[in-house]
Amino acid sequence: MSNWNRMNKEEISEFLGRGGTGVISFATESDEPPVTIPVSYGYNADIEALYFQLSIPQESRKAELVPRQVSFVVHDETDGGWQSVVATGQLEEISDSPYESTAIQGMWAIEIPIVEIFDRPRTEVTFRYFLLEPETLTGRTEVPSQ
Repeated sequence: MSNWNRMNKEEISEFLGRGGTGVISFATESDEPPVTIPVSYGYNADIEALYFQLSIPQESRKAELVPRQVSFVVHDETDGGWQSVVATGQLEEISDSPYESTAIQGMWAIEIPIVEIFDRPRTEVTFRYFLLEPETLTGRTEVPSQ
């Protein structure tokens, strides 16, 4: 068992960077496990917001889950031990937001990695953009055993 320390805002921002990959979980009914998928994200430290570019076909279950609460986790193993950040809240779709909106302007400071996980070319996949202004944003870092 390892010990851990809570990260401060600066450490969380440094860990999340401008973007990367993590896992998002959508709440479901109480007797069902959450729906969890790997995703790319962008992070804007100035406004403490996460951005997601999600493919959500109309006929998929994801379409009904988007309005529900989510948790998002980023984890990494470093030379100094593991680090993780957990954000919770509700996604806000910003696909049709005006160009001058704060949400869209905040996207200029991020970098959502392109991940090829689809069974067809990316140019044929429709994406929607979402913002998560976390209700909670916490980070932990391992304290190596001595």
